[in-house]
Amino acid sequence: MRRHSSGSSEDGDTSPVEAPHVNSSNSSTWRPQARSQSPTKPEHHHRTSADPRASSSISRRSTSINWKTLDTRNGTTEKLPSPTRSTPPSPLSLIPTANGVQRPREMEKAQESMFAARHNRWRSPWAISLLALFASIAGIGFLLAVLHSSVTRQIDPKGCRMSYMRPSYAKLNDFDTEHTRLASKYSLYLYREQGIDHDTRVRGIPVLFIPGNAGSYKQVRPIAAEAANYYHDALQHNSAAFARGVRSLDFFTVDFNEDITAFHGQTLLDQAEYLNEAIRYILSLYLDPRVSDRDPDLPDPTSVIVLGHSMGGIVARTMLIMPNYQTNSINTIITMSAPHARPPVSFDSQIVKAYKDMNDYWRHAYSQQWANNNPLWHVTLVSIAGGGLDTVVPSDYASVESLVPDTHGFTVFTTTIPNVWTSMDHQAILWCDQFRKVVTRTIFDVVDVHRASQTKPRAERMRVFKKWLLTGMETVAEKTAPRSDPNTLLTVDENSDSIIAQGERLVLQKLGTAGSVRAHLLPIPPSGSPDVKRFTLLTDVKLDNPGENGKLEVLFCSVIPSQPGQTGPGFPSQMDLSKGTTGTTRLACRNAASDGITLPASRASNRYPFFVDGEKEVLPFSYLEYEVDDISEHQFVAVVEKTTTATAGFVIAEFSDYAQSHVTKRTGLQRLLAFGLKLRLPAVRPMVTEVKIPSLQSSLLAYHLQIGGQTCKSKTELFAPLVRQYLTEPYESKYFVNARDATVSLHGVAPYVPPPLTRRPAGEDGLSFQFWTDPTCNSSIQIELTVDWMGSLGKLYMRYRTVFAAFPLLVVALVLRKQFRVYDNTGVFISFTESLDLCLRQSIPLMLTSLTFLTLSTASNAPSGNASFWHWKNSTSPLIDFHQNDFLIGTADPMFLFLIPLIGVICVGVCTVLNYVTLLLTHLLSIIFSLLTFRPGWVRNDDRKKQANSVFSPSSPRRRMVTTAILLFLVSTCIPYQFAYLVACLVQLTTTVRAQRIASELRSAANSSFYNYVHSILILMLWILPINMPTLVVWIHNLAVHWLTPFTSHHNVLSIMPFIVLVETLTTGKIVPPVTGRLKHVTSILLFGIAIYAVVYGVSYAYTLHHLVNLVAFWLAILHSTSDSWSISGLRHLYSGVAEDRKGGKEP
Repeated sequence: MRRHSSGSSEDGDTSPVEAPHVNSSNSSTWRPQARSQSPTKPEHHHRTSADPRASSSISRRSTSINWKTLDTRNGTTEKLPSPTRSTPPSPLSLIPTANGVQRPREMEKAQESMFAARHNRWRSPWAISLLALFASIAGIGFLLAVLHSSVTRQIDPKGCRMSYMRPSYAKLNDFDTEHTRLASKYSLYLYREQGIDHDTRVRGIPVLFIPGNAGSYKQVRPIAAEAANYYHDALQHNSAAFARGVRSLDFFTVDFNEDITAFHGQTLLDQAEYLNEAIRYILSLYLDPRVSDRDPDLPDPTSVIVLGHSMGGIVARTMLIMPNYQTNSINTIITMSAPHARPPVSFDSQIVKAYKDMNDYWRHAYSQQWANNNPLWHVTLVSIAGGGLDTVVPSDYASVESLVPDTHGFTVFTTTIPNVWTSMDHQAILWCDQFRKVVTRTIFDVVDVHRASQTKPRAERMRVFKKWLLTGMETVAEKTAPRSDPNTLLTVDENSDSIIAQGERLVLQKLGTAGSVRAHLLPIPPSGSPDVKRFTLLTDVKLDNPGENGKLEVLFCSVIPSQPGQTGPGFPSQMDLSKGTTGTTRLACRNAASDGITLPASRASNRYPFFVDGEKEVLPFSYLEYEVDDISEHQFVAVVEKTTTATAGFVIAEFSDYAQSHVTKRTGLQRLLAFGLKLRLPAVRPMVTEVKIPSLQSSLLAYHLQIGGQTCKSKTELFAPLVRQYLTEPYESKYFVNARDATVSLHGVAPYVPPPLTRRPAGEDGLSFQFWTDPTCNSSIQIELTVDWMGSLGKLYMRYRTVFAAFPLLVVALVLRKQFRVYDNTGVFISFTESLDLCLRQSIPLMLTSLTFLTLSTASNAPSGNASFWHWKNSTSPLIDFHQNDFLIGTADPMFLFLIPLIGVICVGVCTVLNYVTLLLTHLLSIIFSLLTFRPGWVRNDDRKKQANSVFSPSSPRRRMVTTAILLFLVSTCIPYQFAYLVACLVQLTTTVRAQRIASELRSAANSSFYNYVHSILILMLWILPINMPTLVVWIHNLAVHWLTPFTSHHNVLSIMPFIVLVETLTTGKIVPPVTGRLKHVTSILLFGIAIYAVVYGVSYAYTLHHLVNLVAFWLAILHSTSDSWSISGLRHLYSGVAEDRKGGKEP
């Protein structure tokens, strides 16, 4: 008969389950004895080995738990007595030092011994201390408050109108594997609108639509249908548009089989490679007379306009860095809800690298001083973000300010775009009717079929984009009317009373009351006046263009010197208002309608800036705004009432002092958070008042704006207060009509978003408000801005939801570290909740406090004079660190350092919930296994024991070794290691279920320790599982579409082998041996390093967490193997759990 070590397990052995050995030189070794039939208490033998090597041998010996039940009598299982130590430490005793003072390290050991002494009795893993309970409840409470706020507070209203189309798609089958290796996976289609497009011949300008993550090629239909209908109804017979080079648009779209690009870098690169070949093929179609119906006098197209949704916009930018990119084949990119600034998640190393390579290329290209050295000089990039309703991709990530200068692109929100004025979710941005109309008109305005590039030059394209997508009130908006050619000759009577006195305001409450055409002339102040002036005009009627016969026209006029016999040839439009009198003045005028700004109508009946389906269309207001310097070369502003009958409508026009209309409140953020901001607008004030608050820049805070006090008494107000909130970078504006109170949120400085290429002056940063109020009411207005604390909680959800892939590992790693430290010192592996209680008393608070002060010191040590370093003068300064926000909470602003402990507390609650969910799952599975192995009462005891053993006994060592070898071979060839990791998690779950059942049936310290050990390892692996799941989903999706080509990455055997070895070792019932020497610090250092890395770098580089935990698994596998020498027999022991006694391994 073979002789085995006390901790071994072998088939047929029915020895009692033993507790782990205490492998410490200062601890006695105890072994529980089986209960005898006599009533005497079990004896405890204290042996001292004479061999000086005994202590080291014991410290390296592993402990095995026998998966078999004990011998039974009368159908009942005998239980072991509660093991006790020969000299258990007193929980309340202090360890004095030489001077009688207790050292912190010794206090910690005493605390650990207290837990170990308590754990000598079987302790339920469900138990939790009051400290851990309160901390967990607080964490879950904060999390629920954040989630509740995100769905109930600060929600933008939905204003999209439904779009309709009659789609058809023509698959281009000739684009096959002869053109690209990916043709068997992806397909290219040409969109055609039924009833308008009658064939599939290409005749217009090519536009390529790229769907996003898991998107469909059919998502092109709303915009493509609108383009077809608009050209058919409005442009094809417009001779002026035809002369400008406007033609129909040929929309091509790609079927990616709903590929998942947001989580997998290789898929992103594959799509970019395929699309470059697709563009080459699309351009070749226009050279083939069999499929092309273009005018032969037109140049052949050399580029394609690209329209990308979500990750499709990232694919579009990636195409320009691919080796198969055809130079100048792309010069216009419009993206919708695309995360340009950073990847949505960092679970895959390749997508992080793809983003870095792509963004570095774009920044380097625009850092070149000369255009010839910039491969992207002719490329324009416009990023359109959906705003607060987009809960798929944070709209902060849509910013391109860190990638391109404002001469080549910008970021704009849909709430800014005229006649759109609504936020949109991730999918609505494709079908929103008012938005698709703006996009198609913008594309038609940038195309020029007379050029080979099919588009206008870059500078003209940028002007078109700013005209259609911005409000017109931005500093970059160009005013064209004052410098245009005179187009109207206005003749007025010199003695007319239509000239408004200097400094007075023009107010028309109705139009056409004079019964004839009438002009109101406002003298323009001289340019060098001491008070800076600006001209503003607001009306609720449309401003006429030259030659139109509407109600109202605004002109900038200059006096024509009187010359005998001169007439007015050369003016397309003439208006003679002199009434035949002899004293007349002739004015050469320029129409101002081209600079008209569209504002949402604000009346007492309006609720939102937009109208939805089923509501009556609301005509917008028209607004003009000029600095005096812009119109200083003219003498008058002429407001012409062209209607001759009394018509409803108002006009307010005035010149106002800059000092009266602009207010800058340099209130610190701390003071604003504490007391809010109150402002009073006097009764005598300009029509438009602008308030700038430079300290309001963060997107993490939400506010509540209240406007009150305006009363018109007996008069009827011309319009209700209208408020615009806006940022200068990115271009985000929101309008509040009939404003009495408003919820204010912004997308300004956001966590984890890189800094911009250009740093604006301090005065231009921050949130601004524009107030349009009726100045005829002669009443003051009270404005109050306060922080919406509950609404601000909801802003944390979108900005910090990815932290839960990393920050909880801080808690789990520290808890596991404490468990190993207690185990190495006492031989008892305490439960997860017991270790969490210990960590909450010291390590977790210290860690969070240290990280907070570290971030604070880093922020305070940053030089304040670095503003010049951020200035971009046609070159990207190497001092700009675009990765400075990649760490910790993504911001160094001291105001938000409280987020570190707040997120830490939330993670404590989340980890506690996961712990109990795992406990519940293992208990449910254990109950299911018990039902499956139910033994009727008439079954013999021996048969009952055999049935139990058959369910819970591990498989043979040979089978486990073969399974491991096959799994590793598959990982190295065809399956990603993420699949093997999922298998490892399932195996570990099974092991935990078996350990839970044994620990509950045979309540002993040894069984409890092993169960706590495998349970904590399972918790650690479960937190890594979400990082691996996206790649596994991509692989399964590829199999579903019959794409069997393996990934070029994710086949590293070393990335999964330690996990497989560890979980297979745990199936044998072996607990890791305690380590009493210096090597025990290795486990502590590894877990402490994971905790630090998870908090500092985990959000931006989450994929590395798998490899760090893999390193811990490798170290634990080594510890498991130290019970035998490094040999083939040792490897067999690692899988079988059979270890021979080091001192007496011979068979009798």
